[in-house]
Amino acid sequence: MVQIVQYLKIYNTLSNKKEQFDPISSDHVKIYACGPTVYSYAHIGNARMAVIFDTLVRLLRFLYPKVTYVSNITDIDDKIIDAANELNVPIQEITEKYTKIYNKDMSELGVLIPDIQPKATEYVSEMIELISDLVEKGHAYQKEGHVLFHVPSYKNYGLLSNRNREEQIAGSRVEVAPFKKDPADFVLWKPSSDNQPGWDSLWGFGRPGWHTECSVMSEKTLGLPMDIHGGGRDLTFPHHENEIAQSCCSSCDIENPNSYANYWMHNGFVTVDGEKMSKSLNNVLLVDDLVKENDGEVLRLALLSSHYRQGLDWNDSILHQSKKLLNKMYRTLQDLEHINVSEKDLNNIPENILEALCDDLNTPLVLTEINSMLGSIQNYSDGEKLDLKVNLLSLGSLLGILQKDPNNWFKIGISSSNISSDEIEDLIEARNEARAKKDFKLADSIREDLSSKGIEIEDTDSGTIWRSI
Repeated sequence: MVQIVQYLKIYNTLSNKKEQFDPISSDHVKIYACGPTVYSYAHIGNARMAVIFDTLVRLLRFLYPKVTYVSNITDIDDKIIDAANELNVPIQEITEKYTKIYNKDMSELGVLIPDIQPKATEYVSEMIELISDLVEKGHAYQKEGHVLFHVPSYKNYGLLSNRNREEQIAGSRVEVAPFKKDPADFVLWKPSSDNQPGWDSLWGFGRPGWHTECSVMSEKTLGLPMDIHGGGRDLTFPHHENEIAQSCCSSCDIENPNSYANYWMHNGFVTVDGEKMSKSLNNVLLVDDLVKENDGEVLRLALLSSHYRQGLDWNDSILHQSKKLLNKMYRTLQDLEHINVSEKDLNNIPENILEALCDDLNTPLVLTEINSMLGSIQNYSDGEKLDLKVNLLSLGSLLGILQKDPNNWFKIGISSSNISSDEIEDLIEARNEARAKKDFKLADSIREDLSSKGIEIEDTDSGTIWRSI
């Protein structure tokens, strides 16, 4: 654990303020973030949550000796059932397919696989136990094959989202069924028909409600209380509010919401050119499509370019700026290629950058600081060059970038066009000869010819290099 750990601050949604992070145990930090419902491809909004919490986990691992990160897979849900019915395939075929696609797409963005990635269907028996306990304690009731949590039985309901009674009912996303004791009550268990997935229970054949799963999986994988629980801002209510209610009325202290999780973190939404993503606007950006047109590191840096609690407007400009900064960093590493760095030295983060990260994950300031440190290195001493390279590579590991060889990043010496490498080298040699004879018209003509063939050239101190455009 490094000295700076005492200065780590995070914005706690539960207290609605920035707080100093005080882990339950400095020897083992436990964090849980709600993962995807796997019925379709992940969009860039899903990816923002994954990248933000991956970056947070990387920072925590830099600061603490042990961190356990859990992020679940929801593989039982009405949307999944609908998708399987539409395609007339087994539900498991849908969930396995899109779980693999999700993990592959996130890996393209440098997201490390969570330490534990539990699936909801693996914990149904434990969910039944939780629901039974809530019924026994008078916090839930059975009605017409359903089991519902009785919201008025938990006086702290609404504390996380800061919603009053009317706002809770309006935003609950829960159908106001006639059998509910209270309009805000939410489903813990619902009946399944013969052609729907289900499990046997005290209340008949059925399946758990969405909110039940994370209360169970977080407790079974991490134990309670956990240090940090998080996800997208849209989960604050009702999902996370319901989690707190379920767990505090069962496994935890009903008087103390912190007995479930000490800190709650939520990332803001992603818009596209100022518009909310929606199928009706045809502007839902799928990660699977974006990684075909952009390097994953560019997408990751773009997702980190805005503070995680703020909204992020996705547009060509942030992609351009992210690629420009990555090019600048990779160009510096290329210029420092002759400087040897030991793997054991790659744990050195400049203090100003570490302070920015420890100030509620202030990644926009981090990127500004990185940009300012990438000045001309021509007059640097060997020691200064070594420090710069160590700093950059250490930062790359912490931010999940700079994981490629600089030459491969720029595709230097790699042709993806029909022209061969030998032909390119011959044309470059002819251009250099023309320049030596001050025949700049011919030199420019050769450059244009290469460009038309998809080859970009650059004159450097060590000679002319080329890459595919």
